[in-house]
Amino acid sequence: MGLDMDYRDGQTPLDDEEKEGLLVETISTISELDEFEQLNIEEAMQWVFSKKFNAKHVFTEKFICDLHKRMYGNIWVWGGKFRKTEKNIGVDKYQIPTQLKMLCDDVLFWIENSTYPPIEIAIRFKHRLVSIHCFSNGNGRHSRLMADIIIEKLFYEEPFSWGALNLSKESDARAHYLTAIKLADNNEYQPLIDFARS
Repeated sequence: MGLDMDYRDGQTPLDDEEKEGLLVETISTISELDEFEQLNIEEAMQWVFSKKFNAKHVFTEKFICDLHKRMYGNIWVWGGKFRKTEKNIGVDKYQIPTQLKMLCDDVLFWIENSTYPPIEIAIRFKHRLVSIHCFSNGNGRHSRLMADIIIEKLFYEEPFSWGALNLSKESDARAHYLTAIKLADNNEYQPLIDFARS
């Protein structure tokens, strides 16, 4: 593939085999890739927000993978499939199914027992999901959409704004977001909650 990837801070590099998984052969620049991905993601969002969900349906490996496939499956052959390579972030590739099952079980417990307020449940889930790093790429956008599903479809609360900007592009908002993620790594969730609502 002739696509030269110029990675921004906080992005996960693709290896050569993953780059070869590009389904749209005419894409040759990052801006073209971003445009195609955004169109695919918007279709996935329309699907999500036209449906009703319950927690037992949402917190499953199948739903999580299906959502990623809806977001990236028209662009990447590996859309919706767990990564097969090690990355600069995330658990060991063989640990993905186990860690994801533990997360889903945990969040169902949090909901059933009102362990945290709804907004914190959504943000804690988003943070742990991106920390597992299930997929070769798109984990940040996927985890944010999962948090949106939790807060809107399960708790019927206002959607997150995520700084009201495109967090895939280099910006002050992206830097602020990445700082909030790093604080959440140390169990300081309030900055990420505040950012999600900013």
